[in-house]
Amino acid sequence: MSLDGKVAIVTGSGRGLGLAYARELARQGAAVVVNDVDASVADEAVAVITADGGRAVAVVAPVGSTETAQALVAAAVENFGGLDILVTNAGVLRDKSLLKMTDEDFDLVINVHLRGTFTCVREAYAYFKEHHVAGRIITIGSPTGQRGNFGQTNYAAAKAGIVGMVRTWAMEMKKAGVTANAVIPVAATAMTKTVPYFAAAVEADERGEAMPDFFRKDLGFGTAEDVAGLVAFLASEEAAGITGQAIGVGGDRLQLWSHPEAVATQYRDGGWSYADLASAFPFAGQQQGVGEKFPPLPEDLQPQTASN
Repeated sequence: MSLDGKVAIVTGSGRGLGLAYARELARQGAAVVVNDVDASVADEAVAVITADGGRAVAVVAPVGSTETAQALVAAAVENFGGLDILVTNAGVLRDKSLLKMTDEDFDLVINVHLRGTFTCVREAYAYFKEHHVAGRIITIGSPTGQRGNFGQTNYAAAKAGIVGMVRTWAMEMKKAGVTANAVIPVAATAMTKTVPYFAAAVEADERGEAMPDFFRKDLGFGTAEDVAGLVAFLASEEAAGITGQAIGVGGDRLQLWSHPEAVATQYRDGGWSYADLASAFPFAGQQQGVGEKFPPLPEDLQPQTASN
């Protein structure tokens, strides 16, 4: 197996996407430190991985603080003798439109997603450097961080920030042979279960059936397991030359996201005054769109209502 002898930490891996990542890393041979805030959920995840034939231990703690990051790395070293891979998946949602979002809503999401990624990566990288490990950092982004989404000021800021940190870390970690990448998953989660647009896909998945091709192919939307393969690949030696990237995956689709680049450029001798811009803004009609634009659902995949 490709990850034989490796040791991984996966934050927020008690259930959902995080558990899928942890299970796939274990299937590929890695020992895994599972993390969740609920002890029973964490213990169940360890039991599932063990039943699969893998090795795992749990650290029950909320991600965000330096103390939790230290505890995660310590658990990897004490239980499995080292650390090679970090997957920062832990997150929470507090969705509200701007005027309804409280300081607490904003701070909690930023603390878990953004600060939690920062503290865990800092701790893992310190271990990698000290012990000369060509480690793998795999962070989890979101389409919301790439494009924005209504009601997710906090989440969008955190996920965009994670990708920004990854680009910086790729430069800082290059000499040490450590890679840092962001995975942008598009998959069925507890959140998408509540969105009528995805109902036919989620219902098929819950019945143990393949999602309709419209979701898997046209939309690039799939299961947690569809994302896990990319996470395991980026953790492997085969991905040693891949760093600083944001890679999207969902259903049957794999995407490489571009770094932000200027899409149009104009010059004017002497610069751009208010009067110049007011008289003729040079980029009129060229503004970039925001938010995800989903194609219309085919008739046979429309969510069922009481009337039909």
